[in-house]
Amino acid sequence: MKGSKRWLIISILGTCILLLASCGEVQRSSGKGLDEGLIVVNIAHGNQPSEPIGQLAEKWKELAEEESNGRLKLNIYPSSQLGSEKDVVEQAIMGNNVIIFTGYDFLMDYVPDAGILTAPYLTDDFDQLLELTTTDWFGDLEGQLNAEGIEIVNTTTIYGERHLMTVDRVESPEDLEGRKIRVPNNSMYIKTFEAFGASPTPMPLSDTYTGMQQGLIDGAENPLPVLAGSKTNEVAKHLTLTEHTKIMSPWITGTEFMDTLPEDIVEIIKRTGIEAAEYGREVMMEENEKVLEEFVAQGIEIHEVDLEPFKERAESVYTSFPEWTDGLYKTVQSLVEEQ
Repeated sequence: MKGSKRWLIISILGTCILLLASCGEVQRSSGKGLDEGLIVVNIAHGNQPSEPIGQLAEKWKELAEEESNGRLKLNIYPSSQLGSEKDVVEQAIMGNNVIIFTGYDFLMDYVPDAGILTAPYLTDDFDQLLELTTTDWFGDLEGQLNAEGIEIVNTTTIYGERHLMTVDRVESPEDLEGRKIRVPNNSMYIKTFEAFGASPTPMPLSDTYTGMQQGLIDGAENPLPVLAGSKTNEVAKHLTLTEHTKIMSPWITGTEFMDTLPEDIVEIIKRTGIEAAEYGREVMMEENEKVLEEFVAQGIEIHEVDLEPFKERAESVYTSFPEWTDGLYKTVQSLVEEQ
């Protein structure tokens, strides 16, 4: 009996120790850690660590921690380790200490007009896109997002130019008729590839390889480094340079969490985010050239195609969103022309 009591006491003590450790983990994952003055921020994205976005995140961590003189700690969670994009955005809105890389197409769920920034063939180059974020029109979008509990931390991250990789040759929209193309699970990409004549098939990026391998999809679209990172080139041997979307994506957090941070820390996070984005753009450009060379060496067939038929098909996308403000496309185009 005494032995039983002894083991019962040991068991209770062990449970208490585990509970205390658990509480410690919760405290460490909050905005301020156990060390007095240490602010912990989780940086989440869905890309592989080796991709340009992964390298950008690591540079951001390095710059921000150095400039904060030990007051700031950034934990990087690549490859959707904290959950799906939707789940992590919701975590941010609820006040968790997380900054997530997302897309304006995804933010359509909160402020519909934001989605036009990822519409097909909207601008001729990335600088025109970046310039849009300096306008009063964009400032109004930010205000609407703030009202939804979302704060944009960085607007200057270039994700890349999206192209198409398929099992069979594609040189025109007609070649896409009935083809199942993996797209992100949002209405912008679904409507874009419907306009091209394809059968858009939403699925997580991590499922692209097996989906194509098993014949569930016939192709996928993404910037070149992302296509390489997801190993799409191992199961699809045709790359069509459609350039259908130039992607500038935001890092966002919750307004509730941002309001808890000291002003100087907010300034450090935002300033170093801009520096990291500049670094990331250089990495992206270098990776594009490197990946294209590797694809050629691997025997991938590269198709440079006439973009006009794709652009003509894409025009219908701009009339596919009744929730957009009347005249939105004309407004954005006038801002681009003013540049």
